[in-house]
Amino acid sequence: MTDNLIDTSTNGLFLGRVWNPAASGPSLVTLRNGDLIDITSKETPTVSALLERGDTADFVRNAAGPVLGTLEDIARNSTGRPDLSRPHLLAPADLQAIKACGVTFAQSMIERVIEEKAAGNPDKAAAIRETVSTIIGGSLKDLKAGSPQSAKVKEALIREGMWSQYLEVGIGPDAEVFTKAPVLSSMGWGADVGLHPVSTWNNPEPEIVLAVNSRGEIKGATLGNDVNLRDVEGRSALLLGKAKDNNASCSIGPFIRLLDESYGLDDVRNAELDLRVTGPDGYILNGKSSMSKISRDPLELVKHTCGDHHQYPDGFMLFLGTLFAPTEDRDVPNQGFTHKIGDIVDISSPGLGTLRNTVRLSTECPPWSFGISALMKNLAARGLL
Repeated sequence: MTDNLIDTSTNGLFLGRVWNPAASGPSLVTLRNGDLIDITSKETPTVSALLERGDTADFVRNAAGPVLGTLEDIARNSTGRPDLSRPHLLAPADLQAIKACGVTFAQSMIERVIEEKAAGNPDKAAAIRETVSTIIGGSLKDLKAGSPQSAKVKEALIREGMWSQYLEVGIGPDAEVFTKAPVLSSMGWGADVGLHPVSTWNNPEPEIVLAVNSRGEIKGATLGNDVNLRDVEGRSALLLGKAKDNNASCSIGPFIRLLDESYGLDDVRNAELDLRVTGPDGYILNGKSSMSKISRDPLELVKHTCGDHHQYPDGFMLFLGTLFAPTEDRDVPNQGFTHKIGDIVDISSPGLGTLRNTVRLSTECPPWSFGISALMKNLAARGLL
């Protein structure tokens, strides 16, 4: 049932959230020997509070608490519409803002722009690529966003009539950082994810998501699906909010792997992500994203997000972007990929596990009802505030 949800052989330290029916609310959990242990306390009633600790990893490693159930059993009740009388998995974030960075893989983006400009002519594409390579003194993989070389590439691409707002944030000095979803609205492992009914061209976006506290310290990493409506965003960049933020349109999980001696920031930098979409019609799409090809370092993206210019007192979860761009035709020639209702999306990475969700319309997913005020009332009633 869990299908490599978590590879326990990694000896990783995992932090998550589970809906606990006995508490009529969420509990913080860690995974030990296949069991999910409730480590919620007055000292750390939320994931946000726990990540503020200087000793987060040691605290989770040593925290005591009751067993809520096995990972296998709780996962079995976490798909689709779970039985609310039994525990089920939630997204491993609560009070953190949900932020996302876009266009962070400049090499693949420029390649796609070159291909479009060349209109299928390989000789023309080679000439444009040579011009860009001459400017930067090497291949596109050597291009660093925001560098003097990227400014020269920008000038050359403008001369070629190739400039766009996406190239601006892809290789310019400023990263794209946007709000992906409201606090507490993200879906967890096994849940349905939603597409706005107006969309007819959309896709999953497999990404690494950083867990960052209020001081800008990266405390852990997990997986995310930045569900994207390509047709809506393509109509206008001003529709980014509608393209990105709808009921159930963000998923995070299955757990935050806390940074410790077994998993560090270099593991994030070198992470390989696999995507698999399995359609109800038997269709299968496989894709990949390699963090080693990102054009802005994760630490740089965190600095673009928070600092003297913007504070997050409860921390934030930061999607790092994706290399994946679906071009394979699904049904109609030259129309590329788009979701069908009932698609099962698996996003996996060694060390972080697998995030699984099923695609529905946002209007058919359970409405979001447990917000910040509900959480505060629940924690107060439990004596945790």
